[in-house]
Amino acid sequence: MSRWPGVELHTKALIIEDDPNIVDLIRSNLIVRGFDTSVSVDGKRVIELIATENPDIVLLDLMLPEVDGFELCYQIREHSSVGIIVISARRGERDKVTVLNAGADDYITKPFSIEELLARITATLRRTRPPKFEESTPAIIQARDLTIDLEKQQVIKGGKEVYLTPTEFSLLREFVINRGKLLTHAYLLRRVWGHGYETETEYVRVYVRRLRTKLESEGSPLLITTQPRAGYRFVSD
Repeated sequence: MSRWPGVELHTKALIIEDDPNIVDLIRSNLIVRGFDTSVSVDGKRVIELIATENPDIVLLDLMLPEVDGFELCYQIREHSSVGIIVISARRGERDKVTVLNAGADDYITKPFSIEELLARITATLRRTRPPKFEESTPAIIQARDLTIDLEKQQVIKGGKEVYLTPTEFSLLREFVINRGKLLTHAYLLRRVWGHGYETETEYVRVYVRRLRTKLESEGSPLLITTQPRAGYRFVSD
């Protein structure tokens, strides 16, 4: 068994899926690439499994026999910052936006190629690890009442720590190291999600909205401004 490039030894994946054929397909391909895998076929005890197994990535089917996949996504995100990729037969745009709002990092529809899934797993795992930043970039950045520690991936707002998922922090990092610059949807998708995501503009919209909710204060000027049909800009002060 060889180690898959970009995957650390004993990277753990939790597969939440009731179709045995899909479970076998995903599990066999992950095992030969050096993953440790565990499976939940009904979605029960998932929060307990995440606490005990401490997975690096969760692959979640929405159409589970005994639990609501959307609600389960919310529950996972409430308890963990683990990367979540939703795998679903539901192709509606509203479903994708709903699970992204619930905290999912990515959404892939069935049927899918194993190569596409593996690429998305790699991209999600990359976002869960602190990126190297150049020496010219300060490790700690102040923006109004926010203190952003790029090395620790920590945000303090008004003296209190703000919980951000890895994807949310990756997006914030791009904004703060490019303060005052207009960042296009394609640029943000390429930098945060990776190559192949350049047309997934709803990902940026959802996650910008999540950042605004967590970081901006009611009645205060916007931290992130929108330039219609162009992109977004983070405050320059």
